[in-house]
Amino acid sequence: MKILVVGAGAVGGYFGGRLLEKGGDVTFLVREKRKQQLAEHGLKVESINGSFTLQPKTISAGEDVKPYDVILVSTKAYHLDGVLDSIEPYVGDSTMILPLLNGIAHVEVLQKRFGKDLIIGGLCFVESTLDENGTVLQKSPSHDLVFGELSGEQTDRILALDEAFSGTKANIRRSDTILQEMWHKYIFITTMSGVTSLMRAPIGPVRDTIGGQEILTQFISEVVQVTRTIGAPVAEDIETTTLNRINQLGYQMKSSMQRDMEKGLPTEADHLQGYLYEAAGQYGIDVPLLQLIYGNLKVYETNRKQG
Repeated sequence: MKILVVGAGAVGGYFGGRLLEKGGDVTFLVREKRKQQLAEHGLKVESINGSFTLQPKTISAGEDVKPYDVILVSTKAYHLDGVLDSIEPYVGDSTMILPLLNGIAHVEVLQKRFGKDLIIGGLCFVESTLDENGTVLQKSPSHDLVFGELSGEQTDRILALDEAFSGTKANIRRSDTILQEMWHKYIFITTMSGVTSLMRAPIGPVRDTIGGQEILTQFISEVVQVTRTIGAPVAEDIETTTLNRINQLGYQMKSSMQRDMEKGLPTEADHLQGYLYEAAGQYGIDVPLLQLIYGNLKVYETNRKQG
């Protein structure tokens, strides 16, 4: 199965690298600077789950290459529009497009561009980053990738993808309830990134500060209320499981949004908190904490653009 990974950054580089490590037919669609870096130094992954350096195949946008069986999209949400144009020449009639973006809004965007039949569901949990030399650093035990048909069906193509992903040195699994799992991750990451970016601190100090548990509980409640109102297929106990999951995170765990803010980079605020804040407004739902957190992120974005 021919696999195209869009980007070779913290997420694409890690999971694409693991697929390449097991002998998969993997190609990375990268920009010229990253392409040269990979040609000179290889794809280097330093991970507590096993490190490796491999020489990957790469292409640049516009190269004349036949369509791929699977396209794995793992870019930031604010890069998605550019990605659509880049991958279009490599999308065939039976290509599976597997997005690993945070949030949920990207699914409809991809479906409108390429048709509902080509898009499958996906998510990942991995704490990874690129260092100044382009090495993928992965320092936590979690390195999970989940995929499945959005309909929940066990189709021939999804079973074939399951077989292609098997034996990889990462926790990759097929789910027959992927849409619900995507919403559950959305709730988790929106809460986690929201409070850590607001407090400018890892999750541990946020949890342990005065009123920390009350803040987390209220914010989760607001987020879940909005998701339920718009008809998301979330579990009855999602509030409890989300809070428990946050309380089990390592003390120094940071969200990728917080890391982006520390580097002065754009954030996925509109894709995560903004999507739910807009929905809350449409349904007249009072979300004071969500408003505060989203407002904080928008102030950051304004200041960043103004230099």
